[in-house]
Amino acid sequence: MTRRVAGCLIVAFLLLNAIAPSRAAEPTPVGDWRTFDDHTGEERSVIRIVERNGALFGTIVSSPDPKAASDICKKCEDDRKGKPIIGLEIIRDMRRDGDVWTGGRILDPEDGGLYKATIRVEDFGNKLVLHGYIGIPLFGRTQTWIRTKP
Repeated sequence: MTRRVAGCLIVAFLLLNAIAPSRAAEPTPVGDWRTFDDHTGEERSVIRIVERNGALFGTIVSSPDPKAASDICKKCEDDRKGKPIIGLEIIRDMRRDGDVWTGGRILDPEDGGLYKATIRVEDFGNKLVLHGYIGIPLFGRTQTWIRTKP
């Protein structure tokens, strides 16, 4: 009797696993994202986020503003000082912590400031919510980026 019950339980387990919907992959911040001006709402740039060794890095890959092609990061104070805006790595070393990415820094090329940040993906992977701050997360600025369509 025990073998029969065990056999029934195994069959039931296998059937449930076969018909249960598979868990969809969690949305990832990896990809290309359109950013927008906080004041005008106009598109500012496209940021490409990649994952290297478990950390996220983001680079400005394009801008609708033709003058951005010749701009350099004048106010940057680290190894990015004087580097072209297009191709500038603005996100460094963000690490996953549950459903957010944190621990790294984001650079604002306009003021040269480096900020702590958190990244969260929403809307089935179509929106990226980035919160940059100094000190504690309560104070800071939040932006929503939109994933580009392939």
